This record gives sequence, C-alpha cells and structure tokens, in this order.
Amino acid sequence: MRPAARARGFTLVEVLVATAVFAIMSALAWGGLNAVIRARAALVAEQQDFSRTLRAVGALERDLQAAVARPVRGNYGETLPALRGDGDHLELTRLGYASPLIEARSALERVIYQQDGKTLKRGRFAVLDRAAGSLPEFSELRDRLRRFQLRYMDAQGNWLEAWPRRDDAPEALPRAVEFRLDIDGVGEIRRLIELPSSAVQAAN
Repeated sequence: MRPAARARGFTLVEVLVATAVFAIMSALAWGGLNAVIRARAALVAEQQDFSRTLRAVGALERDLQAAVARPVRGNYGETLPALRGDGDHLELTRLGYASPLIEARSALERVIYQQDGKTLKRGRFAVLDRAAGSLPEFSELRDRLRRFQLRYMDAQGNWLEAWPRRDDAPEALPRAVEFRLDIDGVGEIRRLIELPSSAVQAAN
C-alpha cells in the first residue's frame, strides 16, 4: 500500500502576502467607492442649487407676465400704483391667484420682491386693499444673492430706474421690466419680461 498523502497548509509567508494583497485591494475599492459617494453628493447639491435658481427666476417671470392694471389701497388708505418699484424692490398686482376651495374672493394678488441681505424674498398680502397693520407674508426664494437689480421700460422704449413716474396714472404699467440676479457660484442671470398692456383693466 502507498502511504497516505500528507495534507499541506499555507505557510506564514503566503498568509501574509494574501492579507497584504487583500488589504491593498480593499483600500483601492473603498477609495473608489468614497469618490463616487462624494461625486454623487456634490451632484445632488448642484441640482438642488440649480432648482432654487429656476424657482426664483420662474416666480419673477410668472408674476410679471400676470401683472394687471389694478391699483390698491395702502395701510393708511393711500392709493398705491398697480406696479411700483425701484432698483432693488418691486411690488405689483397679479392675476391668477387660484382658489382651490372655490372661495368667494378676488383672483388677484398683491406680491412684493426684495433683497434681504443675501436672500431674495417674495412676499404676498392676504388682501389687495390693506387695513392698518397689514403685512406681507414672506418666503425665501434664493440664497447667496449678491445683487438684485431692476429697471423699467416706458412706452417710448426709454429705460427708467424707478416706476411709476410722477405724472403716470396709478394703473399705468411699464412696457417691460428687466431684472438681474447675481448669485454667488452661479453668476448673473438677466431676464427681460414684456408686460401686458397698461390699458387692460383688472376686475375683482
């Protein structure tokens, strides 16, 4: 009879080499996985940042395109123009204030845009013609805002730094409004929005 073959195990050197190779491969795999995770997180952050920019620009565009020639009463009963604004502040009456519960109220809404520090804010008033103490409810549209700038075009194509002019009727609307948003990390975004005719009268 032939003697039984003796079982042969791994030597210490072989075990150490295998462990070292496994450690190196694990480190490489973890490094690659970590890079993918970081890249994915950065991409998600960029997408969210881009979405906030789109929402801010879209809100301004929609409100300006829905502007109507409807002056309102201020907190002290004074008449406020249908649209009034200067270089970094805008307030207007817009059409399209939906009522999901079919409430018996106006379809018009008074909104306001302004820069607060490095944040662009949109405010809305609960009513068109205000009582004493009426304040807008603000929401934040965009952070990291370096500059919010506006200018207004009249019917003759002249650019103005503020609207309305001294002799304009309260219901007068500019022909167009240009706004610029200078956002840190994004750059400057410029939009020119043509408004509805100031001859269009709003109805409650």
